[in-house]
Amino acid sequence: MDHRTRVLAAVGTTALLFLAVQLGALALIEPFHDADRQAVEDPENPTNSLVYFAVILVATGLMLATFRYDLEWIIRALVVGVSVMLAWFVFTEFVPPVLTAGSVNVLAVGAALGIGAALVLYPEWYVLDLTGVLMGAGAAALFGISFGLLPALLLLTALAIYDAISVYRTEHMLDLAAGVMDLKIPVVLVVPTTLSYSYLEDDVDAESEAAPESETEQLNGDDGASPTADADEPPADGSRDALFIGLGDAIIPTILVASAAYFIEAGTLEVPWIALNLPALGAIVGTLAGLVVLMGMVLKGRPHAGLPLLNGGAIGGYLLGALASGVPIATALGL
Repeated sequence: MDHRTRVLAAVGTTALLFLAVQLGALALIEPFHDADRQAVEDPENPTNSLVYFAVILVATGLMLATFRYDLEWIIRALVVGVSVMLAWFVFTEFVPPVLTAGSVNVLAVGAALGIGAALVLYPEWYVLDLTGVLMGAGAAALFGISFGLLPALLLLTALAIYDAISVYRTEHMLDLAAGVMDLKIPVVLVVPTTLSYSYLEDDVDAESEAAPESETEQLNGDDGASPTADADEPPADGSRDALFIGLGDAIIPTILVASAAYFIEAGTLEVPWIALNLPALGAIVGTLAGLVVLMGMVLKGRPHAGLPLLNGGAIGGYLLGALASGVPIATALGL
């Protein structure tokens, strides 16, 4: 298999990982609703988006500070802890409660702790990807049922703008990405292009565009260095050992997918095990279309902000799906 074919296969695998996050979130909507996991009292309140956006800004500043003062272990501990919590939420819904302690599903707790142990002891790429899909589906479902249509649209729009500014203007997201890549934590989805690739042995030590919540990256397979913000050309031989994309690139647009499936009753599609309607399906297709365009740009050798294309595709696809369902545009916008 030549390198071009392997890279195309890796792009296809990346799309499948995105789809797994999206379908997982749709499968979790009803269970999370029944378990009363909605994070806010009024999901239609647009200020929810402002609060979440402010939290992201503060978290970004704190993470940059930890790198400056060599306190990266704090980030690692927090991400592993959140991974265990979200995995527990997901496993609680899917693992049969054959062994319980009070109201606690012991097997679900054990599986979640197993995820945490794997992240600490052996954070290879497939461990990160499995954890990323679990985290992504759980987080997107939680936020999807907690953000009404207008708050979800505002959140995606604000994060797309912020992503573009933080990558192309201030470039602080590139600094953040360069710091987290060495931590081997599930903030990125890793898709190898070679069977021999090991994320544990890869030394990522350069500015990169894969960030905890948004950016997309590809690695130069020759020396393990990722392209910098001013890299205009791909590697001379075109070789790359792996493709990387920020986990947030999968989560953020999927929030709209879950929100559309949860808050819109029109255009319902009968699909086993998941909640789906035309607006949500449109958001899925739009996200994947944006992903294809994004990966095509990234493979030319330059870092790019992911959310403008991904969120833009999700919003456009969602609106088309809503109109096809007979939903008035004002209703689709949550007005």
